[in-house]
Amino acid sequence: MSNVERLVVSASLQGISLEVGELALSGKRIFFKYFPSFLDAGLLLSPFKLPLSNQILEPDVQLFDGLFGVFHDSLPDGWGRLLIDRALLSRGVALSHITPLDRLSFVGNKGNGALCYKPTASERQDQMDTLPLDVIADEAQKVLSGAESLVLDELVHLGGSSGGARPKVFVGFHPLTGHLIPFSENLPEGYEHWIIKFPAATDPQDIAQIEYAYYKMALDAGIEMSECRLFEGNSGRQYFGAKRFDRIGNHRLHLHSAAGLLHDNFRLSNMDYGHLMDAAFQLERHVGAYTKVFRLAAFNIYAHNQDDHSKNFSFLMDAGGKWRFAPAYDLTFSFASHGHHSTLVAGESKTPGKVQLRQLATTFGLSGIDAIIDQVRATIANWEHYARLCGVSQDSRTNISKVLGPKNR
Repeated sequence: MSNVERLVVSASLQGISLEVGELALSGKRIFFKYFPSFLDAGLLLSPFKLPLSNQILEPDVQLFDGLFGVFHDSLPDGWGRLLIDRALLSRGVALSHITPLDRLSFVGNKGNGALCYKPTASERQDQMDTLPLDVIADEAQKVLSGAESLVLDELVHLGGSSGGARPKVFVGFHPLTGHLIPFSENLPEGYEHWIIKFPAATDPQDIAQIEYAYYKMALDAGIEMSECRLFEGNSGRQYFGAKRFDRIGNHRLHLHSAAGLLHDNFRLSNMDYGHLMDAAFQLERHVGAYTKVFRLAAFNIYAHNQDDHSKNFSFLMDAGGKWRFAPAYDLTFSFASHGHHSTLVAGESKTPGKVQLRQLATTFGLSGIDAIIDQVRATIANWEHYARLCGVSQDSRTNISKVLGPKNR
């Protein structure tokens, strides 16, 4: 496999295709230049870090393998990167020779959001005719353990452009019939773009039910989320699924993570919810953006979601260039490895609470926050109700209650 040295970036926005510009590799540096036609369109794909310009551009920091954050958002991490690495190794490719442009060419037009990359790397097109969820879950465990999977190429096709640590696949789901089909960019009429997650090796067996209970709690706490549900395999095992919010039918929206937007290293982040509130207001141009982020901060604090890093917040842009804070996702009970929240609350990450939330609100002139905090805390105080409703095991209910109880008294 020879290295890709140039890639044309295009955007497929709600059925409108626009060529954006070109990425070029020179030595170990990656440059980007907009096409004049895209400059005329006046769309800002990354307003803070990639301005419209007729110059050759290079990132001012080297956080994302030499890429601007908006392009790095297209690259898979965690599970998706593991799959692509395994596929490349199976083809005899040394991973040390792979560049970010090679990986983007592998993503091609199958990535999250609206951005596409050409030329697309060739890959096998083997696909499952059906979607046996239990088989996918078992094969995912083989990949995680380092064992050989007989359906590696199918897993790459279904989930090779996904992010996050847990195994997952993109699927087509028909809400009226309950039928699942393998991922395709253009699904048949009646099918919707969904993503289904599978447990990682360290997850409790009822991780799907726990995340589903958190989805129900988040909705009742006033947080916007895309539709979620539990999918069941032939064995009776259940898997958490969410409707993709970067797709409207088969049309695509531009998706940009807070990490990519603000050029924040989410693994070593100093991002505060205040930074997120400021970015949301600048993009939405409405004070309601403050409330969305504030409510989510309160939920993550009181529901003990410490995995609230900057890749777990995103923004969406439509074909007219209008931005909005994306629906919340990846909300579940979690401990960070260092015991701190990944995103600070008014400078505090270990034990943030009402004091820090009030400081945050004061900074942005946000009123009525006690009602928001009370609604969030009252909802989470009913954890046992949601857990039973969603089939969470007794052990998990008890263990999570021990942590949530003191937080919500």
